Amino acid sequence: MLIHKSVTTAIFALLVQVSISQTASISGKVISEGKPVEFANIFLIDTQSGTGTDTSGFYIIENLKAGTYQAEVSCLGFNKVVKSITVRKGEKSTLNFDLTNYDMNLGEVVITGTLKEISRLESPVPVEVFKPTYFKKNPTPSIFEALQNVNGVRPQLNCNVCNTGDIHINGLEGPYTMVLIDGMPIVSSLSTVYGLSGIPNSLVERIEVVKGPASSLYGSEAVGGLINIITKKPQNAPLFSADIFSTSWQELNADLGFKLDAGKKASVLTGLNYFNFQNRVDNNNDNFTDMTLQNRISVFQKWNIQRKDNRVFSLAGRYMYEDRWGGDIRWNKSYRGGDSIYGESIYTKRWEVLGNYQLPVKEKLMLSFSYNNHDQDSRYGKTSYIAQQNIAFSQLTWDKIIGRNDLLVGTSLRYTFYDDNTPATSTADTLNQQNQPQKTWLPGVFVQDEITLAKQHKLLLGFRYDYNSFHGNIFTPRIAYKVTVDPKNIIRLNAGTGFRVVNLYTEDHAALTGARIVEIKNELNPEQSYNVNINYIKKIFAKNGTFIGLDASVFYTYFNNRIVGDYDTDPNKIIYDNLNGHAESKGVSLNIDVAFNNGLKINTGGTLMANTLTKNGSTKQQILTEKFTGIWAISYKIKQTDLSIDYTGNIYSPMRLPLLGESDPRSPTSPWWSIQNIQLTYSGLKDFEIYGGVKNLLNWTPNKGNPFIIARTNDPFDKEVQFGSNGQVLATTNNPFGLTFDPNYVYGPNQGQEHFWE
Repeated sequence: MLIHKSVTTAIFALLVQVSISQTASISGKVISEGKPVEFANIFLIDTQSGTGTDTSGFYIIENLKAGTYQAEVSCLGFNKVVKSITVRKGEKSTLNFDLTNYDMNLGEVVITGTLKEISRLESPVPVEVFKPTYFKKNPTPSIFEALQNVNGVRPQLNCNVCNTGDIHINGLEGPYTMVLIDGMPIVSSLSTVYGLSGIPNSLVERIEVVKGPASSLYGSEAVGGLINIITKKPQNAPLFSADIFSTSWQELNADLGFKLDAGKKASVLTGLNYFNFQNRVDNNNDNFTDMTLQNRISVFQKWNIQRKDNRVFSLAGRYMYEDRWGGDIRWNKSYRGGDSIYGESIYTKRWEVLGNYQLPVKEKLMLSFSYNNHDQDSRYGKTSYIAQQNIAFSQLTWDKIIGRNDLLVGTSLRYTFYDDNTPATSTADTLNQQNQPQKTWLPGVFVQDEITLAKQHKLLLGFRYDYNSFHGNIFTPRIAYKVTVDPKNIIRLNAGTGFRVVNLYTEDHAALTGARIVEIKNELNPEQSYNVNINYIKKIFAKNGTFIGLDASVFYTYFNNRIVGDYDTDPNKIIYDNLNGHAESKGVSLNIDVAFNNGLKINTGGTLMANTLTKNGSTKQQILTEKFTGIWAISYKIKQTDLSIDYTGNIYSPMRLPLLGESDPRSPTSPWWSIQNIQLTYSGLKDFEIYGGVKNLLNWTPNKGNPFIIARTNDPFDKEVQFGSNGQVLATTNNPFGLTFDPNYVYGPNQGQEHFWE
């Protein structure tokens, strides 16, 4: 009997063991941006089987029968993802989830559109958000260059010699774009050209882009759009980070970041950026440097202070110094400002401080403040431009929810001191001219009410009043309407006005260089604009794990008093005046994001636009603006080898270029042109990545198809140029086309193909 019972037990155990061995299991990892996702829930639809991930993102579901299952993963902060998998008897199947493109980008917090923290899903203003991982697909030494990967945003070079530039949004020039750091308007006017260089990439949490006027919240210069650089909070930053790369052109860029605790209630984040390029390259054989030589260092530090009830207190500062020059390859500093060997030499010193302090009261009152000092000592050949700009800014906002009304009320004060050695800051008396720095006061008040009409409908009303000490009263209303059909379908309508006060010498590089005479016909009045924008977002989550995101916009802006440089009336002059007519900027934009479950990701976009000037019934395309721009980023990670491949690029349609007259042999329009790059990244080492690649795969440069780019590099001081009685340049034996020296014929970088590596 005992023997029989023992045999029965053994047989039963054997059968159970065989049964278990024949069941299947599913295991894998859940990650986002290469990092494990903890505590994600995975369950098999229409079954009782499920589990959660551990701290390494790993999960396993065992004791499954053979068959096909629909596995769903869900986690706070991410959209649900469903994948199909077929398991066979006795097999251990692997199913990984990458939630990078499902991290509820629409739900992340943004501040730029409404001047307050709000989820992107709820924001009535369309805000595009870019994280550092996006820009790492094509590493650059500055944020200025990195923005070439954003649809509708183009870094525009304004000088072939010193390679200074600005940021165009939807074809509008740099002065129409306001650049902020942590919401503070510290990069403007004089510093627009240089302010985006030297911001340590290691400190950037994200970059928020708003296209279209935002003057009702931010005031002057926010006409074309906003670029808000959000820096990391010290508590969210790694203890140490380093990104160092060099190129075959002998560029060196080092980006370092580290944090430390300063006592129990303070944390400090420090960033250092250093860029050096001292290689004289003249591939187009005009005896001028193809690229500007630079030596730049920037130090940034941010303090976060812990306070009672989690009230905000942060303080940050940055210092930047840059020495850049371009010109005749024989130039050295002994020729600076002289008329024998031509060079453009720019010394820039800049420091800034900014902070946010939440007042210790029950109501949510936030005091923001910033101050910056920008000193520039420049020589454009023998032309001297020495300028100083100080901007002090403070703003107090009250954030209050009353019923269905989410109110934001604020007051601001901006003081700008500007002094230079040009006629812009001198008295009108030409016989007894004296220096007269510009001192501009700009107090303002604004109110914004975001009204929840219904669960799916929001209305935003905004109004701002500013008083400019030179130009008087300025009013900028705003309206926005958002319809949330569902979290995957959102429609936004925005309309508003903008204004801009112009300073030519700080904003238009062409007013300082070359041989053209600057003529200002009348006193320049502030520009005014009227804008409307319709935005539609569509998110598609396929059952096979494929994600498709669509972001489409239609925009239109109408300008009064538009100030433009007239290069056409007289080839020897740049004539500035308020346009006796109107200007328009209009177009459509589409962004498409696709993520396949095999690891392939595609980000692409295009903007079709027209930027026109209408005067005396005649309409023409604005100079140096394209009609179409497109970008793409194609990424694929080979998980078995920890190797990632990124193929990025942009393409631009022809644009009208500034010529020196009908006899100028250079092309009046640019060709279609494209900059394309490829990068390989190996991430198999703990806490390290190794990358390398090729920039400008097509080896494109603007001199191809042109006899020259810079006119008369052989005579940059126009010593051999002869003029007629009417002031026109005469064609001679050594000047057959009747030209003067001109470095302003520029639309793209002169840098050809280069290799880079970490």
